Amino acid sequence: MAEARQAAQDCMTGTLKPGVSRTSPMTTRVRKQAQAYADGHDRPLGSYLMISGAYGAAVAGMGAFVAASGRRLPDHFRWADLGLLAVATHKLSRQLAKDPVTSPLRVPFARYSGTSGESEVAEEVRGSGLRKAVGELVTCPFCLDQWIATAGVFGLIAAPRPTRAAASIFAVLAGADILQFAYARLEESLEES
Repeated sequence: MAEARQAAQDCMTGTLKPGVSRTSPMTTRVRKQAQAYADGHDRPLGSYLMISGAYGAAVAGMGAFVAASGRRLPDHFRWADLGLLAVATHKLSRQLAKDPVTSPLRVPFARYSGTSGESEVAEEVRGSGLRKAVGELVTCPFCLDQWIATAGVFGLIAAPRPTRAAASIFAVLAGADILQFAYARLEESLEES
């Protein structure tokens, strides 16, 4: 696995080990395209491919589980379930990517750089290659949304009751956050008057 990752990184970044020759026209084209895309910036494209592959494998694995369990994919989902998952996905992704309490999960991939909002931290991604790519994923709530939403939808198919219960917790937390912000604004406006 490490060799495959290194080969992908070498291909995408143009780094060659001594004594290794890469004369394949495809490799040359891919390397040139990666360099043109990166435009001098550190873009770990090979690592992004690995993360995308892991996501695809996770989806395939969840699909195989659903098929092996004899469950069928629904023709449609209830709007209430989709709304619940949307709010829960938003809250959970922000909690994983920005919450100070979950920062130990991000330590290998990010460096604390300050606060970015109420009860949220700002972090800079560390490292290069796979470390950087994973750091970009785990510090970005928008990026985590895809993974969380996928797990939520498969959860509705495989175990709807526990999925709704877990999603309800995060949806209620999101509602409580809104009330906290509203209360703080009300206090500020009362102090100003």
